[in-house]
Amino acid sequence: MSKEPGGSAQQSSSHTAISAADSLAARIAEAPFLPPSIAVSAKVDAWLAELEATAETAPLQQILSAHPKSLQLLAGVAEYSPYLWDLVRADATRLLRILLAEPDRHFQDLLQAGRAILSSTDDEAEAMRALRHMKSEAALLIAFADIGGVWPVMQVTHALTELADCAVQGAVRYLLNNAARRELLAPADPSRPEIGSGYIVLAMGKMGAFELNYSSDIDLIVFFDPDAPAIPADTEPQSLYIRITRGLVKLLQERTADGYVFRVDLRLRPDPASTHIAISVPAGLDYYEHRGQNWERSAMIKARPCAGDIEAGETFLKALSPFVWRKYMDFAALADIHAMKRQIHAYRGHGEIAVAGHNIKLGRGGIREIEFFVQTQQLIAGGRHPELRDRRTLTTLTSLADGQWVGQVAKRDLEDAYLFLRRVEHRLQMVADEQTHALPSENEQLTSFVHFLGFDSVAAFSETLLRHLRDVQQQYSRLFESASQPQDQSLQFPADADDRETLDRLSAMGFRNPLEVSAIVRGWFGGKYLALRGDFARSQLRALVHPLIEQLARTENREQAVLAFDRFLAGLHAGGGGRLITLLLQNPDLLALVALMLGTAPRLADILSHQPQVMDALIDPAFFGMLPDAETLTKELARSLDQAASYEDILDRLRLFGQEHMFLIGVRILSGTVSAEQAGEAFARLADVIIRALHRGIEKLFAEAHGRLRGQKTAWLALGKLGGREMTASSDLDLIMVYDFDEAHPDSDGERSLYGAQYFARLTKRFISALTSQTNYGALYNVDMRLRPSGRSGPVATKIDSFRDYQTDEAWTWEHMALTRARVVSATPGFAEEVEGVIRNVLARARDERVIAGDAFEMRMAIASERGESNRWDLKYAAGGLIDIEFIVQYLQLVHADKHPDILDPSTSKVLERATRLGLLSREDSEVLRPAVQLYQNLSQILRLCLSGPFDPKKTDPGLLRLLARAGDVPDFATLDAHVTETQMRVRRRFELLLGPVGVAQAAI
Repeated sequence: MSKEPGGSAQQSSSHTAISAADSLAARIAEAPFLPPSIAVSAKVDAWLAELEATAETAPLQQILSAHPKSLQLLAGVAEYSPYLWDLVRADATRLLRILLAEPDRHFQDLLQAGRAILSSTDDEAEAMRALRHMKSEAALLIAFADIGGVWPVMQVTHALTELADCAVQGAVRYLLNNAARRELLAPADPSRPEIGSGYIVLAMGKMGAFELNYSSDIDLIVFFDPDAPAIPADTEPQSLYIRITRGLVKLLQERTADGYVFRVDLRLRPDPASTHIAISVPAGLDYYEHRGQNWERSAMIKARPCAGDIEAGETFLKALSPFVWRKYMDFAALADIHAMKRQIHAYRGHGEIAVAGHNIKLGRGGIREIEFFVQTQQLIAGGRHPELRDRRTLTTLTSLADGQWVGQVAKRDLEDAYLFLRRVEHRLQMVADEQTHALPSENEQLTSFVHFLGFDSVAAFSETLLRHLRDVQQQYSRLFESASQPQDQSLQFPADADDRETLDRLSAMGFRNPLEVSAIVRGWFGGKYLALRGDFARSQLRALVHPLIEQLARTENREQAVLAFDRFLAGLHAGGGGRLITLLLQNPDLLALVALMLGTAPRLADILSHQPQVMDALIDPAFFGMLPDAETLTKELARSLDQAASYEDILDRLRLFGQEHMFLIGVRILSGTVSAEQAGEAFARLADVIIRALHRGIEKLFAEAHGRLRGQKTAWLALGKLGGREMTASSDLDLIMVYDFDEAHPDSDGERSLYGAQYFARLTKRFISALTSQTNYGALYNVDMRLRPSGRSGPVATKIDSFRDYQTDEAWTWEHMALTRARVVSATPGFAEEVEGVIRNVLARARDERVIAGDAFEMRMAIASERGESNRWDLKYAAGGLIDIEFIVQYLQLVHADKHPDILDPSTSKVLERATRLGLLSREDSEVLRPAVQLYQNLSQILRLCLSGPFDPKKTDPGLLRLLARAGDVPDFATLDAHVTETQMRVRRRFELLLGPVGVAQAAI
């Protein structure tokens, strides 16, 4: 008997089985449309002819002959779905098995066979193979049952979810069994190790609701109970369950010769940028109680324990119930959910209702609007009406209608549309096994797709689709959207002359020079700029111009705001105007943000004018959630670089990636939705990801030309703002290259061999050039290598022995102070630990406190003499500014790290926190220095984002002054100015007491 799910034990090829009325082949009632130009059986016959004479060939021919709809379905798959056709051709026996089987029973047999293997095997390769074989056969079976009309669409979604549940459950059981074999787990019932394990896997989103689409990712959140009875006393539960979760992702997601099972997304967990992939139950409950947001409440409606300790999962969700289901009628959630939906409205494909290219999930009238309609009603009323707490969309819609929350017409329209759109969604994803929701844009591809769906023409499909989309939009707008106001026609900008009524209206709006404003706007419509020469762009601009002028009129300097928008339009590439203006037209709330960028942040405006596509991310509801973590950024960058056609293309893609994410971080700073610390970490995380990608890529390219050295190891060491993860939009990168190799073999092994130090010097210069060189998309970063041993006079790359010797025997105090901010960003595997060990040993040496204080104080005074310290808005170098605090922090680390190594950290704020906790910094000092760091960093993020030169409050736009006041958490700029002055005086006093000659002498006494 075969050990593979669906193997030979389940085969049957008897004539009775073939003609049985309950077989899948006999029940197929629908099939793709095949126009007369396509011979129905040509591709199928050609494939069967290619098969060797096997036991399957004749039965296949017989069953297809006996059931013409089966032949038409198979021919349609061959014509329209490369993914399904590959599954068909890969295994004729599997196809025969599926066609002969009763589909419901065969599906359950597949799942049971998969469970059996995963419960019994201890071999990872066998487990992965079993999962993938189960998935492949189930995917083909489900597709045929769906396309053939054998299963209704919601049975299809349920089957897809059952398959996902089985895969996750089987993988979890396999992993828990392995843990038990290693005595890391002590289950009460070895045959069911998940019981009492405390390991909870929650299915979220469509998986939680049993509504998975055909090529869906599965959204999971993993929690664990650290006090679960199956966890032995000597097992650390977090480490165990993090390893198991990593194993779960590998078993399901890793591609092998047999494919993959499911893509796994763990980002719905609390604070994914800073939490582990497995979170303790107490930590999870604490997060949702104190920081949970409405979108997380909405997500938790569908949450369901799907694997692991189901009872523990149910207990967790029960404890979470008060967070999700409020006792009162929660109409505040309506505005919050609608705000999320407004952001989605400008997503690509969410313009006017159309067919070609329309996004049937996120577009107008799409699946997401139906889901939002239902979930919003649940959040509003589910707390007091438990009957609305269902995970399933259509079941809840019925409950809403039964309770008269919505009318029967709304229920019918939304249900019909949902069922149709889910069929379209599944068929889209069957084409190439891609998580796509957009209809083809090209007419030929769209025609093929509608034929695959069973329609004989695009026109017939369009009629049905548009009816459903309009029904959904109508019902959705009644729930969410107020009636639109009549368009104000008082602003007219004819090409040949100014309109007198428009000039009067502009004057009434507060413009001091309406003639100038009118002339500028008339130039837009007159084709002044390339981006506005198309009819579409100008028509969109005509609809936007009134709300745009109204928004700009609300700014402090109205004329300057219009000029800024004019410069912005001038910088747009041809073809970019219509698209960007459409986004603004559909999302009026974005106008204020764009006006703010144009008026106060020219760095962002420049990126936006050259890359208007970055606006997409502003409309994504995830944008204002968690910042992307390093793993997400790494995958995104890797996907882009994998498509590069040349080295120059790699550099361009790096710059596009970097600028886009700098823009997104910058907008978060402007909108006040991230703290300075979060922004600094985000800028540094972005730089880290780029450096790592370049490190790997440049070394590979360099080795192709020059080979490698025996024992070659390299590491890039970050210092300064990058090292401390305190970067701003304009920060340079302070970097040092450290390397090692086998000196007994000093030459590289390539055709153009290089000698040791020469090899690494050239490699370093190649790397720096990749970061700093100008391309069509500008430069990525400025790089400063002056902190390397011997500074500008030293080699650009340093051998680790030389680095160790220099730091131990030659480096000055200021160099050790700089070293406190060092961290390895990218390194050859294993080398990071070696470099970090050298740094740790240098910093942890015993030092004379007075010598270090004296050196630090002397250096600070020298900097003040060279750069001045009287300008209080030079937040770094002013007396009592950021550099005073950084010197204090670095002094504290150097004099205390020998006895208190925990004080070591590259981050200024974290060292202050640790020094306070360790009793190395007085509470009085801490209460001055810690808020000062936060204030300076908050203000610096805004200033570096918005200005390229010095800040002079008297010459600064009032909008920027308001931004700074908000960042300083004070009501206006005058208050902020006084607050900064007072803070600097207090910081300078602390600096003098801690490091100055008088303070040091008093401390010695």
